[in-house]
Amino acid sequence: MLALDHIVIPAHAPEVSAREFAVENHVRITKGGEHPHWGTYNYLAYFQNDTYIEWIGVTDNTVAEKSTNPLIQQVVQALKDNYEQPIQYALRTREMESYIQHLDATSLAYHEPFSGSRGRPDGSLLEWKMLFPICPTTRPLPFLIEWGDVPNIPTDTSYINKQSIILLTDQRENIASYKTAFHLRVNNDSKHITLNNCQIQLGHGNHLSFTLK
Repeated sequence: MLALDHIVIPAHAPEVSAREFAVENHVRITKGGEHPHWGTYNYLAYFQNDTYIEWIGVTDNTVAEKSTNPLIQQVVQALKDNYEQPIQYALRTREMESYIQHLDATSLAYHEPFSGSRGRPDGSLLEWKMLFPICPTTRPLPFLIEWGDVPNIPTDTSYINKQSIILLTDQRENIASYKTAFHLRVNNDSKHITLNNCQIQLGHGNHLSFTLK
């Protein structure tokens, strides 16, 4: 079953945005690392239900603007628009190949899995794959992520905050395409999705937000 993995917030100064959030919400943050092949870096806040928030900024505009990764393209455009609010989120899977087969069977287009990695402060290497379903009639769908052998948790577990992301409200989505892409049940009355660590509320509009508890 899919789980919420993380929420993406573009920031001109991720360390500043993350620190402001930490003070307001009484949480701890930590530096994530750099993605040299995308020209970006991040700060993170981890939560009890195996989710996290990522504040992502640009270290090299030339590299970032040339990236073919759809998420980096979103980040670059958001920062050009000075938009520093949640823009995207990832759904975690351990069955990426099964989802590729599913998307092929439904004839829903997707961007080929992108491989990512970054060095952590302790010297270990995090690796992952990202898959981006494409629905041309809606805003970008969330993407799928599958982590490698090293789990994405802080080396110092005291940085895992006691709160959890209990609800993600996504008013951007076309509900039919969401159901098709991720093979999920959606309550037709409440537009609610139950993941294995979080609830998602779908709707119509332009807003993406989350609730901590």
